[in-house]
Amino acid sequence: MVKKNIEPLSLQQKRLMVSKSSGNVSIEERCRAVGIAKSSYYYAPRETDSETLAMMALIDKQYLLTPFYGYPRMTTVLGNHVFRVNRKRVARLMQLMGLQALYPKPRTSIGNKEHKIYPYLLRGLQITAPNHVWSTDLTYIGMAHGWMYLMAVMDWYSRYVIYWELNNTMEKEFCVDVLKESLKVGKPKIFNTDQGSQFTNNVFTSVLETAEINISMDGRGRALDNVFIERLWRTVKYEDIYIKNYENVSALRSGLERYFTFYNTERIHTKLNNKTPFEVYNGA
Repeated sequence: MVKKNIEPLSLQQKRLMVSKSSGNVSIEERCRAVGIAKSSYYYAPRETDSETLAMMALIDKQYLLTPFYGYPRMTTVLGNHVFRVNRKRVARLMQLMGLQALYPKPRTSIGNKEHKIYPYLLRGLQITAPNHVWSTDLTYIGMAHGWMYLMAVMDWYSRYVIYWELNNTMEKEFCVDVLKESLKVGKPKIFNTDQGSQFTNNVFTSVLETAEINISMDGRGRALDNVFIERLWRTVKYEDIYIKNYENVSALRSGLERYFTFYNTERIHTKLNNKTPFEVYNGA
């Protein structure tokens, strides 16, 4: 009898299996059976009142323009737009959105003192081919009635988006699931992240170490250490998210599927000699 190679299920396929399983079995048990974290299954957006959503939308846009603004200056910006809000609330909103001010020098504090922080390996490095360096990050995505978090994995040489996914939390289980899915596409020599605890935890780093991938981490608070994925966030938000203002998660997912297909296969980059990320990544 000939054994057939079975392709591993994607995260989306696993979610579909959970949703179609018997209602007599709990969500937690169904997720465990297909091998995904419960937090990676739920698609319900984070919801809040309209005024808070408006403030978060303004913070998001301002941060893209001035990532060095901390909560004191963000409070001033909101005040200039007639929002009566104190610094403590702005600090809480920025923390909820996963935002911190970027500084020209490394800060000494770390996200979790129990987690190992790896050195930054990309300074002065000549990146000469696809799969030399990948990086990842999370960003806040606002909608008309709530918000989600978007995580993407990008190849630095080609700017190709290897994999992306949405979730309503930044929990480590979700980030590990996205990492595992991306490694089904290829394998980089170096994988770069920031020092967020969702990336410095032992579960996330052990996946990379097991695959014999070198781990690189940004200097905390350094604006340019993960520059390409920061540019990706600016691009996707100004070319899609802010224009569309999606109503719900289903519309957001469909819209991002269209946009990332366009970004990878149709959107030419002058820095890539007017080629698309897909062409450069695949050596076309």
